[in-house]
Amino acid sequence: MVNLFDSSAIHPAALELGRLFESAGFELSLVGGPVRDLFLGSQALDLDFTTNATPDETLAVARGWADAHWEIGRDFGTIGLRRGDAMIEVTTYRAEAYDPDSRKPSVAFGRKLEDDLFRRDFTINSMALRLPSLELVDPYGGISDLSAGILRTPGRPEDSFSDDPLRMMRAARFASRLDIDPAPEVVAAMEEMAERIGIISAERVRDELVKLINGRNPRRGVDLMVDTGLADRVLPEIPALKMEMDEHHRHKDVYQHSLTVLMQAADLETDAEGPVPGPDFTLRFAALMHDVGKPATRRVEQGGAVSFRHHDVVGAKQVKKRMRELRFDNETIRNVARLVELHMRFYGYGDAGWTDSAVRRYVRDAGDQLQRLHRLTRSDVTTRNKRKAQRLEFAYDDLERRIEELSAQEELEAIRPELDGREIMEILGIPPGPEVGEAYNHLLNLRLDEGTLGHDVAVERLRAWWAERARAEPGS
Repeated sequence: MVNLFDSSAIHPAALELGRLFESAGFELSLVGGPVRDLFLGSQALDLDFTTNATPDETLAVARGWADAHWEIGRDFGTIGLRRGDAMIEVTTYRAEAYDPDSRKPSVAFGRKLEDDLFRRDFTINSMALRLPSLELVDPYGGISDLSAGILRTPGRPEDSFSDDPLRMMRAARFASRLDIDPAPEVVAAMEEMAERIGIISAERVRDELVKLINGRNPRRGVDLMVDTGLADRVLPEIPALKMEMDEHHRHKDVYQHSLTVLMQAADLETDAEGPVPGPDFTLRFAALMHDVGKPATRRVEQGGAVSFRHHDVVGAKQVKKRMRELRFDNETIRNVARLVELHMRFYGYGDAGWTDSAVRRYVRDAGDQLQRLHRLTRSDVTTRNKRKAQRLEFAYDDLERRIEELSAQEELEAIRPELDGREIMEILGIPPGPEVGEAYNHLLNLRLDEGTLGHDVAVERLRAWWAERARAEPGS
């Protein structure tokens, strides 16, 4: 055990709590991710501690020092504390035994720090700092693995993943977040045990997937999931993109293309002051999933050409289904699906210029996802043909310029007809019902096609449409 840190590197709350536990005759150590992050040069506000004190003894030590506490994890030996801006969890040393068919462990409290560290997921998270002495405890080589960029488990990976299959998702997440490689034995265990992810709740799988996609190198994490078979159980639409190439290789490798689009989209995220602050899960996940409709729509045309007609619409439906199964919230599902559905819309502009009406519709259909759609569309260009790539880039530059010009004239994102539903009913003398919606949509289409009409012209056009509609009805 060595002392590698001075006190300025540690959050003040950690040192204060360490002195309190020491005075009370208990051990306390900072453990897991916060210790790992110290070696990576960052300081965490969420602090995890382990101790030989029981939950009741932890509460007694922290009473009067913590600004607040909670006991939701008490059955697992965990007490939550808040001190200023620091969120703290203190967990009694544990030695867990898992039911092989359940994620929920049977908890037994342990007696030694080293035993507690052995039960953790990976060696890079199996390090501890004793407090307040700042002695490093690293019995399983976490520092050397972190330095070498290797992900290993303290014990046999088969035992670790059998105890908690979610750790396989965490392996992919750490591969992405830290840009490191799992050890060969870890990969082999993931391949052998991938099916056990099925006993994990969709919510917990979703949370790990979000962290993976938001990582430093999400391509590495997705590749690991696909190569080990984990994606077949969690996100089967992605390995399905590894379609058999036609004999003349007339279409690109869709799987590799999707990973490239994902990384290019991440590169287009902005800082906190920009319109799409990174990491942005919605943009990244839409980039990864934008072509998932291709396997179902792949057709070989006469002459051998390969087509994927309507893969955008089909893909949007698949995205909704998968994200619902992973228990994503409705807003995130809607936004990702909208981006997938619209990602091909621009190519009509690149082939032939659009009218102002078409530009308005593009903006209106994108709604609050316009800035993400800009980035997804640009990221979707992965061709090696430099002239084609430049042509598409210039075309999208022109589209953005026209959007800005039209936006200066009117608020495109909030385009509405000059008449609302109440006015429509008063002018036409009709009650609430589907006819009001038809009239509203007619006026909205006029607004998109012709721009601002003005109130009086809108009334005149509405009455003319209503009269024409009445003449067209049978028996009129």
